[in-house]
Amino acid sequence: MSAVILCPLLCSGLPEVVIRASDSKIQEGGNLTFECHVTGSPTPTVTWALDGLASQYNIQGRIWDSMVELVLHLTKVSSSDNLHNLTCQAENQAGPGEEMVQLDIEFPVKIIFLRDAESQHHWCFPFAVDGNPEPSIRWLYNGSALTETRYTYTQLIPDTDDGSVKHGCLFLNKPTHLNNGYYTIIVENKLGRDEATATGKFMDNPFDPFDPEGIIPVSTNKSDGDVTENAETRVSVAVGMAVFACTFLLIMVLVINKCGQHSKFGIHRSSVLGTEDDLAVSLRFMNFGGSPPSSDEDSGLSSFVENPQYFCGIIKDKDMCVQHIKRQDIVLKWELGEGAFGKVYLAECANLSPDSDKMLVAIKTLKDANESTRQDFQREAELLTVLQHQHIVRFYGVCTDGEPLAMVFEYMRHGDLNRFLRAHGPDARILEEVKMPPLGQLTLPQMLHIAAQIASGMVYLASLHFVHRDLATRNCLVGEGLVVKIGDFGMSRDIYSTDYYRVGGRTMLPIRWMPPESIMYRKFTTESDIWSFGVVLWEIFTYGKQPWYQLSNSEAIECITQGRELERPRTCPKEVHLLMQGCWQREPQQRLVIKDIHSRLLALVKNPPVYLDILG
Repeated sequence: MSAVILCPLLCSGLPEVVIRASDSKIQEGGNLTFECHVTGSPTPTVTWALDGLASQYNIQGRIWDSMVELVLHLTKVSSSDNLHNLTCQAENQAGPGEEMVQLDIEFPVKIIFLRDAESQHHWCFPFAVDGNPEPSIRWLYNGSALTETRYTYTQLIPDTDDGSVKHGCLFLNKPTHLNNGYYTIIVENKLGRDEATATGKFMDNPFDPFDPEGIIPVSTNKSDGDVTENAETRVSVAVGMAVFACTFLLIMVLVINKCGQHSKFGIHRSSVLGTEDDLAVSLRFMNFGGSPPSSDEDSGLSSFVENPQYFCGIIKDKDMCVQHIKRQDIVLKWELGEGAFGKVYLAECANLSPDSDKMLVAIKTLKDANESTRQDFQREAELLTVLQHQHIVRFYGVCTDGEPLAMVFEYMRHGDLNRFLRAHGPDARILEEVKMPPLGQLTLPQMLHIAAQIASGMVYLASLHFVHRDLATRNCLVGEGLVVKIGDFGMSRDIYSTDYYRVGGRTMLPIRWMPPESIMYRKFTTESDIWSFGVVLWEIFTYGKQPWYQLSNSEAIECITQGRELERPRTCPKEVHLLMQGCWQREPQQRLVIKDIHSRLLALVKNPPVYLDILG
């Protein structure tokens, strides 16, 4: 009876495979032995699967009863077989069986390659190292230990399918000339050490080459780490400057001429700028103000001469002292953009505020300054000093003790409002904007809050009889806590070039934001700014769409001059649409007043209307 029960087990037993190793680890060049013991009935066929094995080997085997022993001897093991899978396979009539073991061969660390920095999403020093045990990695910068931060960090690339080789990069987020130099990687494990050096050349020093310290203190190698406590910004960042400096200068010139008296500085019009051509040149070199510089002549002069009113007391009783900021108090962090007449940088500035030792600022530099442009630079700074409002980008002062000349402005972390709207709208992923920030899609109260802040800034400008001429979301900036301010550096002219229309081959105009009288007669007034504000409201409630996006420039001009209006956005409450329509009255004197618009928006912020999207 018992024989009947045991026979099937003896006759059809699956192979059982056990591997015994002489050692679990060994250094390169040593010997290893693996014994594969297999039992099964009928007696199994046994093999070692060694495809791709680089080490030398021989195999010995013996069989007794239902047991098979197959011994694998590895000699002078190679590190190229590290983590190689060795498989003992067995098979009989009952089926297959197998067991697997991995080689773990220790060897000294070595650097396979280190390349000079490459421009990818961020700058990257690519490298590959190999070693077992896994090596440690550290870096030197110009011979001194490099402290890694969120802006300078090592990152390994996983799943490269390259055995024990580790691939990675030393990443630098937006480096400047401060980061130029030699980067040395040092790798170590218990069996050895290796090092290699690469060169980082990210940008030329933008400051006077005959003044090695430039605007940068000598001891700023560690500044990359210091700023991380105050800066959270990445990528695509933009900064703020008042777009109205050039127009304010025009107002000053006209005021002096009209009133027939000295300003606080005792300057006649003839001593400010000798001719109208000189005035146009000065405005273009600063790259400030309404529309982008034209290829031939600036249209700003003729359009502003037509403006009927200027308040002669704009600068009366105002403190016109421009703050001078010491060069050693400014540390550039990285370049943010470049205009026609200089570069714009994110920087760290000391001694600006009594509440903070250091703060982030935006620096606009002026290249190739001669005596005339230096004087114009100073006058622009004097005018910017006058304009102080919580919703106008703040001007701190100038740095003029050396080259290049620089203006210091408030830094607005989230960049221009148009990009911010698109990044927080329903089409953010379609537009391939940055990942949706924690704020998510903007809500109705948030959009009303944004609109009310812009209106507040425009109330201030209107009180000075100041005409903006280019009010649009691209020329507003967003800071922490959804604070919005009017101002830009003029860099949006390149980024948003499709928003402007070339007239007569020379002048560029933002026609999609302009009322009929500005398009047809180049007449710009506070009432034309009201029209533009209505378009800004439309931009906000469409999450940054271009006005008349479905039409060409010529078709858009035709629609505006014929009295057609932009359609009500789907997310726009009736109360806001009525404000838009009040801004778009064909007769300038019939348009709403900016003070009333601001008051109505504040009321809506306090008590947001209920909006139901009946279209789903």
